[in-house]
Amino acid sequence: MSLSLCFSLFTSHPQTYPRTIPLFRPIKPEFSTLSKLSKSNPPSIRCVHGKPEHQSVYPAKPRWENMLATAASLYPVYVTVGGVVACLRPSTFSWFVKRGPTSYSLSLGFIMLAMGLTLELRDFVNLFMQKPLAILFGCFAQYTIMPASGMIISKFLGLSPSLSVGLILLGCCPGGTASNVVTLIARGDVPLSIVMTICTTLGAVLLTPLLTKILAGTYVPVDAVKLSISTLQVVVAPILLGSYLQSTFPEAVKVGTPFAPLLAVLASSLLACSVFSENVVRLKSLMDGASLSPDLSPFVGDQAMLTSELGAVILSVLLLHCAGFLVGYISAALAGFREPQRRAISIEVGMQNSSLGVVLATSHFTSSMVAFPSAMSALIMNIVGSSLGLFWRYIDSSDSKTSSEADEKQG
Repeated sequence: MSLSLCFSLFTSHPQTYPRTIPLFRPIKPEFSTLSKLSKSNPPSIRCVHGKPEHQSVYPAKPRWENMLATAASLYPVYVTVGGVVACLRPSTFSWFVKRGPTSYSLSLGFIMLAMGLTLELRDFVNLFMQKPLAILFGCFAQYTIMPASGMIISKFLGLSPSLSVGLILLGCCPGGTASNVVTLIARGDVPLSIVMTICTTLGAVLLTPLLTKILAGTYVPVDAVKLSISTLQVVVAPILLGSYLQSTFPEAVKVGTPFAPLLAVLASSLLACSVFSENVVRLKSLMDGASLSPDLSPFVGDQAMLTSELGAVILSVLLLHCAGFLVGYISAALAGFREPQRRAISIEVGMQNSSLGVVLATSHFTSSMVAFPSAMSALIMNIVGSSLGLFWRYIDSSDSKTSSEADEKQG
């Protein structure tokens, strides 16, 4: 789950955040960027209908910072390569797997700490006040569409209890920060996406355990209190600690901030690929079982593959994310939000914090298969999300005729 965009928006030069992914052209900001982040910074540049009033006066980032930011944006590549390595040589990640679930919790805590190091609470409040209705609607959609979709898909496909719990747990997780990068690619409302990610992440300490218990409690016993405590420890506490360090020791934190996105992305990739490697042995046995007799036609073998437990996991995770993207977009459109907001809400709803799902699954459930949907999600979610972002990038997202009326409604 790439954090490059989320970090860059809260750094000391907010106008340069489109430069975090130089492969794409910068999008036009739709409203004022963050308020003054330090006494030495000049005022934010205000835009009216996407047109800047004057040129940026901030210096460009050093080339090495742009290279780090670009490397951090390649999260789908890291997860894909790691997944291939996990299939071919599962022992590559054994050193990390043997120390789980402690190693999983520590890696997620590091990711959240890195996010907190670049977050100032007053700037978060300022962003929230820009478009409170859109943010609240997006958070509500996140915690209704995905949990309900997880439950419906698990029943429709007839998943085993362990996989059903894993899929529902994934659906109950907050939005993932990879959605911020995908929203940038799709020319959506990036600040809205970032604030939604933060809000759903902070709300996960109560909503993720509660919804998991309600929806998955019929399959296996779910201790909502322990889930809540774990979420608080590995998500909320590191974010608040990082924010405190950022406000207390800004100069020291500033030195390490450019490296935070890439380190967080690598930690997230390691986490997802390690859990995937745990299930590779069983995965291969499922593939062998799906092959059946060599006398059977390839079509029969493929059909058996898709109807096996492996095929069910892949299909269920794919359907879950597609449902989030589709229903999230339709609901935002019905609510009257403009196209950039629709895209941001759709992407935010459809992309989950799969790392949190992995940590909670490995820490509180005995079956390793509970974590399998979240581990598969890290790969499937980024492929589908990135493809959707590229598709939307080439479709005009402007609707200037109704922008003024929509702004009044959403602000």
